[in-house]
Amino acid sequence: MKKSKFTDSQIMDVLKRAESGLAVPEICRELGISTATFYNWRGKYGGMDVSLMARMKELEAENARLRKMYVEERIKAEIVAEALAKKD
Repeated sequence: MKKSKFTDSQIMDVLKRAESGLAVPEICRELGISTATFYNWRGKYGGMDVSLMARMKELEAENARLRKMYVEERIKAEIVAEALAKKD
């Protein structure tokens, strides 16, 4: 996944500016982002504060690590099953 050039606090600041009444296209033009990026951020992080955002990112990273571990264990189990099938 591509790393954002904006920090969590910067993203939250952008969302708060839009909530305060600034026009979304104007904010996007100023920051050099697309409106789609802004609306993705709003969909993902809307209603959160910086600490919740950081916690969510930690959980996403942990989830990715656990998925990788599951896939590795699944492959090991399939290799063992194949070896036992060939043995018979």
